[in-house]
Amino acid sequence: MAQHATAPSHRVRAILGGSAGNLVEWYDWYAYSAFTLYFAPHFFPAEDRTTELLSTAMVFAVGFVMRPVGGWLMGVYADRHGRKAGLALSVTLMCAGSLIIALVPTRETIGWAAPALLVLARLMQGLSVGGEYGASATYLSEMAGRDRRGFFSSFQYVTLIAGQLVALAVLLLLRALLGEAALEAWGWRIPFAIGAALAIVVYWIRRRLAETESFRNAQAEGAPRSSLTALLREHPREFVTVMLLTAGGTLAFYAYSIYMQKFLANTAGFSRGTASTISAATLFGFMCLQPLAGALSDRIGRKPLMVGFGIAGVLATYPIFSTLEGVRDPWIAGALVLVALVIVTGYTSINAVVKAEMFPAHIRALGVAFPYAVANAMFGGTAEAVALWFKQAGWERGFYSYVTAMIAVSLVVYLRMRDTRTHSRIVED
Repeated sequence: MAQHATAPSHRVRAILGGSAGNLVEWYDWYAYSAFTLYFAPHFFPAEDRTTELLSTAMVFAVGFVMRPVGGWLMGVYADRHGRKAGLALSVTLMCAGSLIIALVPTRETIGWAAPALLVLARLMQGLSVGGEYGASATYLSEMAGRDRRGFFSSFQYVTLIAGQLVALAVLLLLRALLGEAALEAWGWRIPFAIGAALAIVVYWIRRRLAETESFRNAQAEGAPRSSLTALLREHPREFVTVMLLTAGGTLAFYAYSIYMQKFLANTAGFSRGTASTISAATLFGFMCLQPLAGALSDRIGRKPLMVGFGIAGVLATYPIFSTLEGVRDPWIAGALVLVALVIVTGYTSINAVVKAEMFPAHIRALGVAFPYAVANAMFGGTAEAVALWFKQAGWERGFYSYVTAMIAVSLVVYLRMRDTRTHSRIVED
């Protein structure tokens, strides 16, 4: 049984342990996106690449349908049974989903059952990630000390981005070792098998994590039981605030990172290898920015960073995407993508701690997870599908306007909300 962690050294060890598990969770989630270009023809054969990508993007979006359900059920579970119990359960579901994708036969072999099983796997992974966000955001925020909460909680996105980077690194490595033909034929299964194996290791790590002091205190004081009814009845303002502050941020993140790899290949005209390399390089820089921005929020507050993202995102999103359409130099393309990622850092680096600081301990995991998952399903999970729909309809720039508009909605919320650094519910714990 893990011991309670209150000393600084124990706190850091617990945060690193929780972050390592988060990395594997998000690797499993992003492997689907990273390898879409290779497995799409096996499940959704079509006459043109955009139709294939649109079909697999819709399945990617379907996974997000389960994220609110996961945020609800597993948020309640983490509030009632502990943060580490929620983390262990989420990685178990992720393992099962990855294993299904690694083993499922193609449409040529079993017909319509192949895409159906792919959808089932993504539903399981969506359930997992829906609970993972709330449990990990709550765990990292509660474990961090008061003066470094922004810094330590930023490691949620460090590991989230690292998971995406590892997925891209596996893609580059497999392409170098196997070649394009083998990767398209069967090699795309390997990353999902790797993810399932790593998830088993993470389960063991998470079962040994220390529980947070905030959760222990809430249990000792006999706090009310967490439930969706209680969340909506007692914290409606916070619920709506989390949804709206997430909408523009999560859409921008998925547009600038997940969709960008396909945009560079499908619109800008770069090869798949070049698009993957640009994505990997810019995401690495993006990852390194997260703790720096998180530490800055500990000094100047959370609100200035979010407002900065909102203003810059509204002004720069359309110009960046429209310029990338005609860029042929990978260095210039990489610089433009990096600018977009620097902008969204104002949201990604601190969004977890901002949400955690809004809710009391007995309902914090649910309060962080459920409204975030709803907004993420509506705007983040549909980003690729919406972008490809606009492209297929012949009005690709409509997507740039859509992203800009949603960032503007979130900017209004950032301007009106209190700075959670100075009004933190975690301090009250």
